[in-house]
Amino acid sequence: MTDARRRHDPAVKGFASDNYAGAHQEILDAIALANEGHQVAYGEDAYTEAMREVFQAHLGPDAQAYPVFNGTAANVVGLRAMCAPWEAVICAESAHINTDEGGAPEVTGGLKLLPVPAPDGRLTPELIDRRAWGFGDVHRAQPKVVSLSNATELGTLYRPEQVREVSEHAHRLGLTVHLDGARIANAAAALGVPLRALTTDAGVDVLSFGGTKNGLLYGEAVVVLNPEAVRGVEYIRKTGMQLPSKMRFVSAQFEALLAGDLWLRNARRSNEMAARLAEAAAAVPGVRIARPVEANAVFAVLPPEVTERLQKRFRFYTWDESTGEVRWMCAFDTTEADVDAFAAAIAEEMDGR
Repeated sequence: MTDARRRHDPAVKGFASDNYAGAHQEILDAIALANEGHQVAYGEDAYTEAMREVFQAHLGPDAQAYPVFNGTAANVVGLRAMCAPWEAVICAESAHINTDEGGAPEVTGGLKLLPVPAPDGRLTPELIDRRAWGFGDVHRAQPKVVSLSNATELGTLYRPEQVREVSEHAHRLGLTVHLDGARIANAAAALGVPLRALTTDAGVDVLSFGGTKNGLLYGEAVVVLNPEAVRGVEYIRKTGMQLPSKMRFVSAQFEALLAGDLWLRNARRSNEMAARLAEAAAAVPGVRIARPVEANAVFAVLPPEVTERLQKRFRFYTWDESTGEVRWMCAFDTTEADVDAFAAAIAEEMDGR
């Protein structure tokens, strides 16, 4: 029997964003388990204590996790804690903080961004040096933080040695390193390395740890790996309206995600489905896969008229109107049947040009 309260068809899947997916059942079970009775508010609860411990198990004993509501908040809170008002953040031009957060780092965080063109989304020491200058010049915002994204907005990955190379270079310049890890689980799963290999062990100072894109109902975390790189995270989180009063419900989700291998299972699934989709789409005459498929994103170039027709059947976004490039994202709940149906639709629309 169909529940009249349901407002959507759960069989319909899209390829626009991994945010479109629901929450994993194990996450919902964890929320339900935490729901009975009373627990102290604002993070002084048993679930938040357990959450802190699982983060430390993955990232080291010095890791301190601060749950927030969303990814933009994790980035802004973390970066604000790393920067004085006169300091600035070096990032790739394609970074989420620069292109997709509605100016929140500038408006809410008061942060000056120093973007660098990075064709594959990854910063290198040489690219950092384009912006890491003017130290002591009162007329210039002082470079202070290098912000990386892994996976990047272009779907590429930093290997552990690449993160380490950037971190060591930044530290030699007196800069600290922030990592936007909205899809850090996808990166670790794809590379077959533990989470700390891309973060703590590679010299990252502060991590924005993603949960929503990997099966959580809501919630991300600012994880401080180097306490000397930040000031006042707990106060910034509160004044930034990101201190959950019923924090146990965010913390219980992270414990469920990280205490076992759910984070890895979910990330592997979305990565595998992206690889399946890329292979199927590449086999369609006239479709070009535009970028390396390293995590759960597929970038392809289609004729505009095909994109327009296809978007009426499946949700996805156009990445670059000028080139016809589109982006397809796979999620933890994307199935082989979903991919095959979408690939068949691509072939049909290409054939009907």
